[in-house]
Amino acid sequence: MADTHVETASAQVRAAAAAGATPEVRTFFDEATFTATHVVHDPKTRRAAIVDSVLDFDAAAGRTDTRSADAIVRHVEEAGLTVDWLLETHAHADHLSAAPHLQDRLGGRLAIGRSIVTVQETFAGIFNLEPEFARDGSQFDVLFDDGSTFAIGGIPAVALHVPGHTPADMAYVVGDAVFTGDTIFMPDYGTARADFPGGDARRLFGSIRRLLSLPGEARLFLCHDYKAPGRDQFVWETTVAAERTDNIHVHDGVGEAEFVQMRTERDRTLSMPKLILPSIQVNIRGGRLPPPEGDGHRYLKLPLNRL
Repeated sequence: MADTHVETASAQVRAAAAAGATPEVRTFFDEATFTATHVVHDPKTRRAAIVDSVLDFDAAAGRTDTRSADAIVRHVEEAGLTVDWLLETHAHADHLSAAPHLQDRLGGRLAIGRSIVTVQETFAGIFNLEPEFARDGSQFDVLFDDGSTFAIGGIPAVALHVPGHTPADMAYVVGDAVFTGDTIFMPDYGTARADFPGGDARRLFGSIRRLLSLPGEARLFLCHDYKAPGRDQFVWETTVAAERTDNIHVHDGVGEAEFVQMRTERDRTLSMPKLILPSIQVNIRGGRLPPPEGDGHRYLKLPLNRL
């Protein structure tokens, strides 16, 4: 059966490349969480989107800071950009989102995939969140479905649902640029884990193969880089062609059963991300901190023996 949404995205990639109508991307890398935040814009209209922002968080002290986000604000203002979108690829488990701070400073609509409601339902129970916590995605301005179309200035964009790492992962195809979230990493590092609540290695394989069916020239912008052994520099940009040839986990010729076995065995050896408990509590709220309690202060929970 033809995947019409991927066909739409593929046609968009080819058209953008042929017309020279490709977006410009500036990346801000947060080494503390190994996260790449991408500012993508249409050079003709100067309209922009910010993908997967980071709120600085000192876990030991329980303190937040906006240094990383403010560097993005300065870039946007100095470059004369107008932010239309704040795009989240999923509810991250390794960093807190700075989307509300950026929205306050720069505007734009906050968007994520519609399946965030599944993640909210799961983790509302794990954290025993307050009854008032809405589990309908209303913390976000826009909930994208698979194949939803939008634009950044004059550059068309398509949202693709790519579950597996979590149930709600989305990839955003903007012109010839693809923002993959945590689904896939640099070829020498491989792929994302699939053992979080709601994760599924089989679905992850299907999602990756879906992305790798895009044209080989499509530029992939990754959300993380962990600097594979033997590599000196952090890198967050590659291509579909490079992933299909060289990805150590899912290059062409690797079958679903082989991948699922590898991913499952590898995931058993991994510890939980250091910031998973604070990150998830904040990110399922659209990056907002929990509401103040009776003493006027906000608190993050530490559920015992749940993950």
